Amino acid sequence: MNSRGSGVLEGVRVLELGQVLAGPFAGAILADLGAEVVKLERVEGGDDARRMGPEFRHGDALNFQVFNRGKQSVAIDLKTDAGKAAFEQLAAEADIFIHNLRPGVPQALGIDGPSVCERHPRLIYCEISAFGHLGPMAPRPGYEPLIQAFSGLSSTNGGPDDPPMRAGSSICDQGTGMWVVIGALAMLQRRAATGRGGLLQTSLLETALVWNGQKADAFTNQGYLPARHRSGHPGFVPYEAFETADGPLLICCGNDRLFAKLATEMGRAEWLQDERFATNRGRLANKTALFEQLEPLLASTPRAAWLARFESAGVPCAPVHTVPEALAHPHVQALGMLAPVPEEGFSLTALPLSIDGSRPALTTAAPRLGAHNQAHGLPVFKL
Repeated sequence: MNSRGSGVLEGVRVLELGQVLAGPFAGAILADLGAEVVKLERVEGGDDARRMGPEFRHGDALNFQVFNRGKQSVAIDLKTDAGKAAFEQLAAEADIFIHNLRPGVPQALGIDGPSVCERHPRLIYCEISAFGHLGPMAPRPGYEPLIQAFSGLSSTNGGPDDPPMRAGSSICDQGTGMWVVIGALAMLQRRAATGRGGLLQTSLLETALVWNGQKADAFTNQGYLPARHRSGHPGFVPYEAFETADGPLLICCGNDRLFAKLATEMGRAEWLQDERFATNRGRLANKTALFEQLEPLLASTPRAAWLARFESAGVPCAPVHTVPEALAHPHVQALGMLAPVPEEGFSLTALPLSIDGSRPALTTAAPRLGAHNQAHGLPVFKL
């Protein structure tokens, strides 16, 4: 493996045997941060994400580009002696190994955590599953919507009368990839002190349960679930989206001081003398009565006018944007979250962090299948 020569993780070597999203997302984060990431793929077809949508570049779908930028691709058949030897060669050179194979497959291939860690004691072995490594459902595979449904996450989305809803983003897949990166970097720190790698295990279900932790902890400790709100909050009023004359506006009064500013700006100072509305607890108990007055007022004036008035008064608020509106906003553009992919003529969303004032750049597009076999001294298969 050759160093990519840039980034805070320069010199860190990652071997990824990932499919579609959680494993590849972890690899993409590490690649963006400067690690050398070698993606192992099946000889026939490679990662299924290559066909996850219409052709975008070089025969591959856009989703493959999103989650595999900056990596190398090595195509091997792990069911053959040659493929197993190639894996051992690459694992011996790697600091981190990531996979999200179906439960049972690593054991069948001889690359399960305990055996690989025994052969490569400095390696940090990261295993992603759907339901976790413990419990009766550990052997089951799973996908994002199944995990959102099973975990109870879907049941907390939407308003009180809505059916359970899936979150629009793949928050369990991508969140699990983030936990892998966090855990792997923590284990790298431990290895620096002890010389020992080890086994890291996480799952989509554990991630979903953490994302829903506030709701679960409320039920566990208080015996009830917070009310469902499409855009609101169970602990603050008003703290949600309202219709204006020409578009939705989200208002967040997280304390009584902010509500006082809202009431004053809307010409309703009398709300501050009304015991139903003067305090947040009063507003929680009398939300319907407050909204009967608040909603018609907001609907009478265009959104931009309310935004200007509220922002001037220091009332936290934001327009409810569409994705194109958000991307076109001058502030979003100033953040530089869309980064060009060198020599490819398209851009992808970059990492949401800056180091020493600079956002990690994208270095290369996603690799073509098996493009780096020869660079690693491995046979070039007929693809």
